[in-house]
Amino acid sequence: MKLTKYIFLTALFIGFSNLMVAYNNPDWGQTGHRTIGKIAEDYLKGKTKRKIAELLDGQSLAFVSTFADDIKSDKRYNEFYTWHYVNMPFGVTYQDSEKNPKGDLVTGIEACKKVILDENSSKEDKVFYLKMLVHLIGDLHQPMHVGRAEDKGGNTIQVRWFDDGTNLHSVWDSKMINHYQMTYTELADNTDVISKEQVKYLQEGTIEDWVNETQTFAIKVYGSVEIGEKLGYGYMYENFGLVRSQLQKGGIRLAKVLNELFS
Repeated sequence: MKLTKYIFLTALFIGFSNLMVAYNNPDWGQTGHRTIGKIAEDYLKGKTKRKIAELLDGQSLAFVSTFADDIKSDKRYNEFYTWHYVNMPFGVTYQDSEKNPKGDLVTGIEACKKVILDENSSKEDKVFYLKMLVHLIGDLHQPMHVGRAEDKGGNTIQVRWFDDGTNLHSVWDSKMINHYQMTYTELADNTDVISKEQVKYLQEGTIEDWVNETQTFAIKVYGSVEIGEKLGYGYMYENFGLVRSQLQKGGIRLAKVLNELFS
């Protein structure tokens, strides 16, 4: 009887721990964010590069891209937590959706831009919000960051990744990327070759437009699994192309935002 109770409590604790890990690490993960930062650097104008290097004291966009996650362990920054995502009902655009009074991805990005553009902002504030901005543009392109509120962007949709229990959000955050076993520099160096015209096309639109686009991918992701389903090589084959595409798109669009801010 005691052994049965012990096994049950252990299983419950492991499941709860996995869920909490998902809540505390709710985005692309370090490799994904660094990939986006590295890709963006290839599309920055010279003037933009110089101004960013001055602000960041030479640190790369890849290096600072995880800052917004790093500070989550400090309760002083709890106010920024809701900036990492936006929840909208399927088929409703961001413009028509009910807004989170605590803020969301869109309002967070706009707040960062406002501080950076303000001539009266201190260097310290500009650096802080630049680091936040780099991360948030990355989050915007992770489909589960524009997911449903009722399942916390897929965090409560339990699945299996090969033989390990996890959730849908985590699969798109890091499981597929980590399984691919490429460093962020390798992923950035092996993006699809696209023309200048294609880059220009990807950079068109507003932050709100990009959010609406990401929601269309989120809808497909939700439809790609069943609760408890075991995912593996087949799922990678069907979906990793979208992961790579979103990482590349995130980097190209991050560069656009930065060029507009610093040119």
